[in-house]
Amino acid sequence: MAEFLSGMKRTVRCGEVSTAFVGQEVTVMGWTNRRRDLGALIFVQIRDVSGIVQAVIDSTKVSKELFAKAETIKLEYVIAVKGKVVRRTAPNINPNMKTGEIEIEVSELRILSEAEVTPFNVGDSNAGEALRLKYRYLDLRREDLQHNLIVRSQIAQSARRYLSENGFLEIETPFLGKSTPEGARDYLVPSRVHQGKFYALPQSPQIYKQLLMVAGLDRYFQIAKCFRDEDLRANRQPEFTQIDIEMSFVDKEEDVFEIIEGLIAGIFKDVLNMDLKRPFNTMPYADAMAYYGSDKPDLRFDMKIKDLTDTVKGCGFGVFESAAEKGSVRCIVLKNHESDLSRKEMDKLGELVKTYRAKGLAYLGKTADGQVGRCSFGKFVSPEFLNKLFEVCEMENNDTAFIVADSNDEITCVSLGALRCHLAEKFDLIDKDKFEILWIKDFPLFEYSEEENRYVAKHHPFTSPKNEDVEFMLTDPARVRAKAYDLVINGEEAGGGSLRIYNRDIQKLMFEALGFTDEDIAKKFGFFVNAFNYGTPPHGGLAFGLDRLTMLLTHTSSIKDVIAFPKMQNACDLMTEAPNVVDDKQLRELGLEVPKKQND
Repeated sequence: MAEFLSGMKRTVRCGEVSTAFVGQEVTVMGWTNRRRDLGALIFVQIRDVSGIVQAVIDSTKVSKELFAKAETIKLEYVIAVKGKVVRRTAPNINPNMKTGEIEIEVSELRILSEAEVTPFNVGDSNAGEALRLKYRYLDLRREDLQHNLIVRSQIAQSARRYLSENGFLEIETPFLGKSTPEGARDYLVPSRVHQGKFYALPQSPQIYKQLLMVAGLDRYFQIAKCFRDEDLRANRQPEFTQIDIEMSFVDKEEDVFEIIEGLIAGIFKDVLNMDLKRPFNTMPYADAMAYYGSDKPDLRFDMKIKDLTDTVKGCGFGVFESAAEKGSVRCIVLKNHESDLSRKEMDKLGELVKTYRAKGLAYLGKTADGQVGRCSFGKFVSPEFLNKLFEVCEMENNDTAFIVADSNDEITCVSLGALRCHLAEKFDLIDKDKFEILWIKDFPLFEYSEEENRYVAKHHPFTSPKNEDVEFMLTDPARVRAKAYDLVINGEEAGGGSLRIYNRDIQKLMFEALGFTDEDIAKKFGFFVNAFNYGTPPHGGLAFGLDRLTMLLTHTSSIKDVIAFPKMQNACDLMTEAPNVVDDKQLRELGLEVPKKQND
């Protein structure tokens, strides 16, 4: 039967008991992690968020009642023990435990809460994901998940401390707002008072934080909850958290970079005790795409994309020559693995680039003794041309060049960029303990949407164009660059932002370029545009994904492992069974009617 604490107080956490406590009496509390019964001795491992400590109940040193109570302890019981800390004898020291040199000789024991047999072994990450998410509160007892949430908390605390010290005010913005276009799908909330009308949960605090700058609050930050009704991936959830930042009176991107680099450096120092080299490297978007096939390049390994377009002209291979006329021919070189890929594996690599719309993959190998190895196009070209490719591609013995040719230059680069990352993972070319951080800047302001048959904002319609590109906004939108930037860490976009439009005429030009009529602007952004009539400072900012930043610092591959209560791939919560039906009375109050399914 469970007992009360009755004045018993914890004096130290389990993982904090050390040799410094030898000879002292301590009280620890936690969950039973393991139990061994040796007859006259019972050993119990007690676990809390700080770690594990071993307690020993010796039948010769405690009452019969206490020992009998210890015999009833089972896994995951919550217990409290008081006792003296003693050193373990040499044969019993556990070097794999933080507290492995000591144990607690129990003099008092309370069973605070009993536990049924758990649906899976606590700490077993190999149990089915659906089962672990259904009993998430049990899965969260896992040491690695608790570590991830501790790191997440440390990141948030570090950010708050740094930003507050640099004059930023933490200000909350509304959850219930107006649905606006040009973003992902909104989560809508029906209004009971105004039936037929809806609030939207924020995809970001973008408009509000810009209005705070108009209000004169100068520097703002918020650890903000955001919502997007979109398909999920390994690093995406329907609700996520941003470290959201905005600042006034900034004239160039570097003004923002300076503050943000201090923030990131502080987080790395506080959480990992790592000193980052500053300033961070910067790379124009165009170079990132040309050399790495991605706007978030992973620089922990080399394998740059090389342009062969001029080299292949007149080579005699029609595929290369045709692509060179309208698009480009490019390659990457895999070093020292020419003999490590079978023909079947080569074919799989060809299928991989096709998923990125490339028509196929050509390859050229150089053998260990410097001869032409496997080549998918050798019969169409001269030996002299192959030797020329060896030279241009800077190939050494046992290297392989992978070549993509396409009339669409973007397809060529993106497919090779994906192949580059795939090969790096396959051949273990990435230093997983290394952090490569850089800014990507000079993004396009617009991108063409085939679905909507028009140009749309690549980021959002409040991003400022480069001053020198304003004149092309209506005549040549594809040419216009944005004052936008992303911070990339190890091939992941950790955060992104921009300098904002604060000039009314340029904002009107932006809306016009996006095809908005005056009526559209007034209806969708009226309150925001009106604010620009009353004096708007130059301003800019960005937002970091707290979830993604935690993933990077914990080397975690799934966003579910850094969120306390995540959703499944279909946006369901298996633990609470959300979303779910509601009472008809609630629907009537909201003026809503849900169509009945035919099988109901």
